[in-house]
Amino acid sequence: MSQLIADLIVTLRRGEARWLNYLIASGLALGSDAGLFLLLLDAGLQPMAASAIGYCAGILVHWLVSSRLVFADGAAARGTGERHRQKLLFVGSALIGLAITTAIVGIGTALGLDPRIAKLAAIAVSFQTTYLLRRHIVFRTAAA
Repeated sequence: MSQLIADLIVTLRRGEARWLNYLIASGLALGSDAGLFLLLLDAGLQPMAASAIGYCAGILVHWLVSSRLVFADGAAARGTGERHRQKLLFVGSALIGLAITTAIVGIGTALGLDPRIAKLAAIAVSFQTTYLLRRHIVFRTAAA
């Protein structure tokens, strides 16, 4: 975790535009996820199903923005095996982010933290982790 924080500080000091663009992409994905979740809840869908559908929509939005804007220089050509591999790795990185978030919230609440505070910490760690995975593994070709 200390390495993630160190990487974050180095990235911020460089004023890296890619990181800031990734932050915007993440905000759009989060907005899509939460917005669809709330709409589906209002429509009467069960919370777990609404949450899963919203999360999947957020992954899709993040892929579209990341592959076309944030990491466009590292995205493989459409219709290729490499592009398919990138999509799978992207979803894998999203699932790692989900696992990190779940673990931090679970541990934090077990230690007596307010779940909202634990969630904020989880968002920060998950965000930086998925950024590093996507930059250095998913879109490594030219982005790194």
